[in-house]
Amino acid sequence: MIARELLPQLGLASDVTGLFEQPKSLPPKLFYDAEGSALFERITQLPEYYPTRTEAAILRNNANEIAAAVQPLQSLIELGAGTSSKTRVLIAAFLRAQSKLKFFPVDISAAPLHLVRDAICREFPGLVHTPIVTDFSDELILPSNIPSPRLVLYLGSSIGNFEPMQAVAFLLRVRRALHPGDGLLLGADMRKHPRVLLPAYDDAHGVTAAFNKNILAHINQELGGHFDLSKFKHLARWKSNESRIEMYLESTVRQTVLIESLDASVEFEAGELIHTENSYKYSDGMVRSMLRHAGFAVEKVWRDKRGWFSDYLARVPR
Repeated sequence: MIARELLPQLGLASDVTGLFEQPKSLPPKLFYDAEGSALFERITQLPEYYPTRTEAAILRNNANEIAAAVQPLQSLIELGAGTSSKTRVLIAAFLRAQSKLKFFPVDISAAPLHLVRDAICREFPGLVHTPIVTDFSDELILPSNIPSPRLVLYLGSSIGNFEPMQAVAFLLRVRRALHPGDGLLLGADMRKHPRVLLPAYDDAHGVTAAFNKNILAHINQELGGHFDLSKFKHLARWKSNESRIEMYLESTVRQTVLIESLDASVEFEAGELIHTENSYKYSDGMVRSMLRHAGFAVEKVWRDKRGWFSDYLARVPR
């Protein structure tokens, strides 16, 4: 759980203002308290959820080539690191190519970072491991002591949670936080048939539904909300024209929910929706356009054989 003293800086109260608008919405960063982070780790292991295992195979099969492409490297910065489960194969490849490396995993939730810190340090004795707990979705400020050359990892197609113009703005903030010659390895989930996409966001065991509802449990715990999770239903929809999965919580009854810290109540009609997440699915041209408009130059792309997922190595021009 993010420490209570950090909540004013993270703006949790201001992040729920979308509940008082029409249509209602909540930002996806509110998924990631300690429970939400744990639920997402379970999602990544589900048979329906192809992105994690597909990207993990790409990284595993190409780790040495990726390491060679980014040499020399002093600092590895992972945004939205979680438990860094996929990143370890890259760390191993980097440390085969060089004896030392500084690793800065960045996440909005401290829990997963601290959970794996000792294990990662034991696994990689040549690694200097410095976790950073911060909300980087609106502003990316890196500590001044991170030496270049640097490689930023933004894996798992987390970029797909941003609207297209917001994604470019986010990538622009990443580029501005880097130096000429620094790199970005960006994971992107590609367009595919809805029969593959929809189960990944509405699994048979209900883990994704629990993850989606946990956004309300997070508000209950941190802001004194009175959401009854049994009165909300998880929904996932594919919007082909927008090339995105949309996730919602549907109020199954007419209800009024008090949020004590805001001294306010939220009114719901039966069937009213809270939009909680978009997950955009990309063509190659869409990803290259985003990176180009953010000022990056694409150097290399690694894909799986089915073309379901891609990892783009882009560079800040010198």
